[in-house]
Amino acid sequence: MEQYQAEIAAIQSQIQALRQERAALAVNVTPPENDSPQAIAQVYRRQAKENPELFAELKGIDDAIAALEAQLKQKQAQLTRRQTQSIQQQQLEEAKKQAQIHAERINELAAELATEIRSLKACADQLSPLYWQVYYKPFITGFKTISVPHVRSDGEVWTIVNRIV
Repeated sequence: MEQYQAEIAAIQSQIQALRQERAALAVNVTPPENDSPQAIAQVYRRQAKENPELFAELKGIDDAIAALEAQLKQKQAQLTRRQTQSIQQQQLEEAKKQAQIHAERINELAAELATEIRSLKACADQLSPLYWQVYYKPFITGFKTISVPHVRSDGEVWTIVNRIV
């Protein structure tokens, strides 16, 4: 980005120098205020015919200024795009860090939940025979389909999968 800023400053400096040069060369033609547009145009044409080299040089300076201004706009647009991309990249990195924190917390909670489920299953396995004798039904069912979320990443894409406990 510093390169773009340096190029923009150089272009602006060149434009300013050309404008000063043009101002120094400019011919002050002051047509009467009440003249018609045709009369004003005629005064400027006559002046251009009397000083063709001067007006050719002024035209060249004007063309150079126009070209430099177009280049300046292009460089400023490129700089703006780069700055926007840089800001977006920073926001993306910050969001990825936040997501990483949340993913790690989900995986920690999933591990704790899996431990608790296994403990509950052990209790259920221990109580189930007695429970059947008293109530004629199972104490807890559904252990074959219990799953907990787990977040994993291949570096670019993150996936949430369900792990059966």
